[in-house]
Amino acid sequence: MKKKVLILGGGYSKERTISLKSAKAVIKSINKFYKLKFCDPRNDLLKTIENFKPDVIFNALHGRFGEDGYIQSILETLGIKYTHSGVISSMSAMDKEISKKIFIKNKILTPKFIKIKTKNNDINYKKIKNYLNYPVVVKPINEGSSLDVFICNNKSILSKKIKKMKNYNEILIEKFIPGREIQVAIMGKKKLGAIELKPRRKFYDYKAKYNSNAKTKHIIPVNLTKKNLSKINEIALKAHKLLNCRGITRSDFKFYNNKFYLLELNTQPGMTNLSLVPEIAANKGIDFKSLIRWMIKDASKNR
Repeated sequence: MKKKVLILGGGYSKERTISLKSAKAVIKSINKFYKLKFCDPRNDLLKTIENFKPDVIFNALHGRFGEDGYIQSILETLGIKYTHSGVISSMSAMDKEISKKIFIKNKILTPKFIKIKTKNNDINYKKIKNYLNYPVVVKPINEGSSLDVFICNNKSILSKKIKKMKNYNEILIEKFIPGREIQVAIMGKKKLGAIELKPRRKFYDYKAKYNSNAKTKHIIPVNLTKKNLSKINEIALKAHKLLNCRGITRSDFKFYNNKFYLLELNTQPGMTNLSLVPEIAANKGIDFKSLIRWMIKDASKNR
């Protein structure tokens, strides 16, 4: 009898469209191997789970509710096995302030930052300039896919961007690190590999990630010395372990002045035709179908 797998996609976050694409790609790749059902959590999730009685849930949700520990808490309560990281790991990775503090405490280099409340009308711009200096990056604390991420070269631009982000209670202002953009994937306890990105845009933002017309150049294998390639893979694995992640993760780095800066760790990387983890896996001889089946098998283990 085929194992029953419920694929979750869509959801409530700003990454809904990407999530639906990930779910569609997953379903297409494994529909011959499992009894599948798709569910958008906005459409009676609990009733679907009760009727379908899945053996495993493939969580293809992105962003809030999907990878911040929320849906994981629901699935844990229901006693259903699911792909990707658990409650605390998902929450910690999604919250950029928490994850960065963990990285700093464990001597992983990450850009300096200041957290501010957007409703605060008395933002200390002098402190921001003195501590970080321009340019800076302004971003939400708990969004993914580089949504609402902006590079600001001066106080005037920063002030305008902050005003546009009033829908977020808190945001991070981070020192901008120039240099090469390199992403590293971890598969269980295995270093899967790295890929370098050369976006035509200012940086690897939402459009560069998901719009094929953006023509971001993907370089694999990455042109690093053997020592540096080993180092970046080790940092990614260390971060994966520090946050107690499981399944697949992808860590985003900047390489500047021969130093690797870890920007963030993603517990639920995209699984679309433009996504990086499937490309990294393919370079190691793991096709998309095998990657997804591994994730389901990994989720099926006793935990």
